[in-house]
Amino acid sequence: IAICSLVLGLGFAGMLALTSLKRPPGEAVQQEPAIRVRVTPVAPEDVAVVISGFGEVRPLRTVVMAAEVAGRVVRVHPRLVVGEVIPAGAELFRIDDRDYRAAFQEADAAAAQWATAIERLQKQSAIDRQRLQTLERSRELSRSEFQRLKNLYEDDMVGTRSGVEAAERAYNAAVDQAAQLAQAVALYPLQIREAEKSLAAAHARREAAAARLERCRVAAPFRGRVRQTAIEAGQYVSPGQQVLTLADDSILEIRVPLDSRDAQRWLPFETPAKGSDAWFGPLPALTCTVRWTEAPETHFWRGTLDRVVAFDPQSRTVEVAVRVAAVDALRGGNGHLPLVEGMFCQVEIPGRILTGVFRLPRHVVSFENTVY
Repeated sequence: IAICSLVLGLGFAGMLALTSLKRPPGEAVQQEPAIRVRVTPVAPEDVAVVISGFGEVRPLRTVVMAAEVAGRVVRVHPRLVVGEVIPAGAELFRIDDRDYRAAFQEADAAAAQWATAIERLQKQSAIDRQRLQTLERSRELSRSEFQRLKNLYEDDMVGTRSGVEAAERAYNAAVDQAAQLAQAVALYPLQIREAEKSLAAAHARREAAAARLERCRVAAPFRGRVRQTAIEAGQYVSPGQQVLTLADDSILEIRVPLDSRDAQRWLPFETPAKGSDAWFGPLPALTCTVRWTEAPETHFWRGTLDRVVAFDPQSRTVEVAVRVAAVDALRGGNGHLPLVEGMFCQVEIPGRILTGVFRLPRHVVSFENTVY
């Protein structure tokens, strides 16, 4: 007990000694910290409002090529693969044309046959007209001979009845021959017109056969990029079967949806002509900036505002089209990539001019309309 009491006493004495050594902390002086600021002078000026929107690049013209005749594909362009560029007029593929060539030759021969028939009828008509004049003269001579013999027999009792009857038969035969030939001559114009109609029908069949023969060779309507292909040599195709898609990259288009309120407020629509359609007025060809969203600082191009495409009642947006020519799509910014189909881009469209406004940096304006 004595030892424990001694230990506790020594501990308590040490605690008091240590407590006596503690000094109270000094009072801190509160000072206002200095804030460094940058002052920017501003003055009223005229500023062009820029409307921004996003859209995907697409070619202005895309054509889906289809076979127009049935047959087996005998030749395909060696570079007819997706991504290749085919020059205008180059043969894309060829279909076996032996049957169509034979049909064309048959139609051509039929047309030539009807042309020969018309020429034959015209010549025959001219010959029969000359023969008709001869037969008419023979008919008149036979009538005079019959009348002379008849008068001699009835008035002067000269000749015989059989002679008069023979002269009458000769006259009747001449009349019949002349009438038959006259009927044939009268029918020649009708026969010629019928032959001409048949010739026209033969020419139509010949043109149709020539068109089918020509459609066996399918050529590129313009210089285009192969976007999709589904044709191979030896494949059998049917009329209307879609086999490839060509895209014309000479003019690209970006359709940008804009808020209808921004479009109404800032787009400089021109006044439409009196009595024109109930649609948006034309837009001036404003120069726009197209930026690739993946690298907006290095990849940007120049475009031209073209037209209003549509009004979307669901999202209350006005869709406008911005066109970019190929020469502008190949050179832009500091980047090495051209503007191509499929790129998602931001489009900056210049709008109306604001007068007497103050230009401020974006970071000094808060979302609560407070300016620092």
